[in-house]
Amino acid sequence: MLRGRARLPLLAEIAGPAPGSGAWSLRRGDFERLGEALGALAPHRVVLVAGEGGEPTVTAVGLAVAASASGRRTVLVDCALAQPRLAAQIGLAAAPGLHEYLRWEAEPADVLQPIVLAGPAAGGLVDPLVCIGAGRPAPKAETLLGLQSFSHMVGKLRQAYELVLLLAPPVLGEPGSCLAVASQAEAAVAGLGGDEARGREGREIRAAIRRLPPATLGSVAVTGTAWVQRS
Repeated sequence: MLRGRARLPLLAEIAGPAPGSGAWSLRRGDFERLGEALGALAPHRVVLVAGEGGEPTVTAVGLAVAASASGRRTVLVDCALAQPRLAAQIGLAAAPGLHEYLRWEAEPADVLQPIVLAGPAAGGLVDPLVCIGAGRPAPKAETLLGLQSFSHMVGKLRQAYELVLLLAPPVLGEPGSCLAVASQAEAAVAGLGGDEARGREGREIRAAIRRLPPATLGSVAVTGTAWVQRS
């Protein structure tokens, strides 16, 4: 029974960056699978993407791109303040970001970074995908994420966008910070490696994500994530 409760519905399986690759783009099949996975997210406006290592980042970017390309006004926020990853991995300015905003060092307009998508799937795109990087590394991430200003920011984004994706800090490595972010979400998606999505290897991660406040909709299994180093 415990084993069954630790399993998560598989929403999509996609290929991440190839080993040794310095870049990554969604393959057509992956894009289509993520598009189908968006159906599970449809009733929710604020969705947490959680896990360990690099897979949550790949999952969050993939879902954000697919949602934006489908015409859904989308913002992706890197909440991993202690170990920022999103900016470096998709070519955003490292700062200012969420860290600076929460410390009153930046205005909202300073941290919003629009990305214009390319390719056939973006042909009918009206609004760009908007990203908010984590900013410079924060030594007291859990404290910052527990501030009312973080809750206020998520509320404002919820009003302005049809989908807000919150990339969580590591669910096992930084449980307090992850919980602070999860408390602002309506639902959660697990970004897992192929082996983590099934069997024993990811059981602890899956169980930890299930214990977070928002209901877990399922998982996205990512293969080939050597491009993203584990902490």
